[in-house]
Amino acid sequence: MPPPRAPEWITTVAAAMNEFTPPAIVLSEPQLGENIGACARAMANFGLTDLRLVNPRDGWPNPKADAMAAQAQPVITAARIYPGVGQAIAEFGLVLATTARNRSMAKPVLTPAAAALRLREAAAKRVASAILFGNERAGLTNDEVALADSVITIPTAPNFSSLNLGQAVLLIGYEWFRAADATLPEQIGHGAGLPAAREDLIRLFEHLESELEQGGFLFPPGNRAGMVRNLRNILHRAQLTDQEVRTLRGVIVALTKGKPRRNAESKD
Repeated sequence: MPPPRAPEWITTVAAAMNEFTPPAIVLSEPQLGENIGACARAMANFGLTDLRLVNPRDGWPNPKADAMAAQAQPVITAARIYPGVGQAIAEFGLVLATTARNRSMAKPVLTPAAAALRLREAAAKRVASAILFGNERAGLTNDEVALADSVITIPTAPNFSSLNLGQAVLLIGYEWFRAADATLPEQIGHGAGLPAAREDLIRLFEHLESELEQGGFLFPPGNRAGMVRNLRNILHRAQLTDQEVRTLRGVIVALTKGKPRRNAESKD
């Protein structure tokens, strides 16, 4: 029986990620439908769409998985069922197995971040990939791990390394997404405001500096240039919008209105 055709939602998400084909998520003998649904939800968060289930204990389809998946229901709908791990990963050129235990196997052990880069490199070469997860009770068997190219181990506190299945998929999915994410590490949200034009910023600088000079702040004259540079750097770091520049100029007017002026050069 051919696998179900992926819903339009699935193909839209995959296309929106980039030209890289995301890895498949293979769950070996998952037990609880709720955990399968949590995995589907985590997958949808990070653009993963190919869910493969090997002998789910409680059968398939599973209404508890549907309920837990929430708006990631299309991932559940497109999930494929396989009788064994070998069949589920047969088409993939790169397979990574997740495990928290030392298996005493001569396999590379990767952090999630290193695994994400390995998966991205494979995708760039058009090599299809999959990430293999074990069941909630015992994880992957040694025979299943032996089918993988490398092992992924998620760093955890040494006295409590067990992760919920959905949590594990979420962490690996996040690292996959982050490896190609262009989000700035730090930014300031300005709502609907537009960045201030350079001309308006310069007028703000000159307005502020003129009033500060009239008020005697830019003194002595020998320090003026350095003080002006410091003030301009402070305002630049604020990444002001056009509206914020207008507000600040209004503040300057309000603060200086009716105040006595004096020439900075005539000070004692």
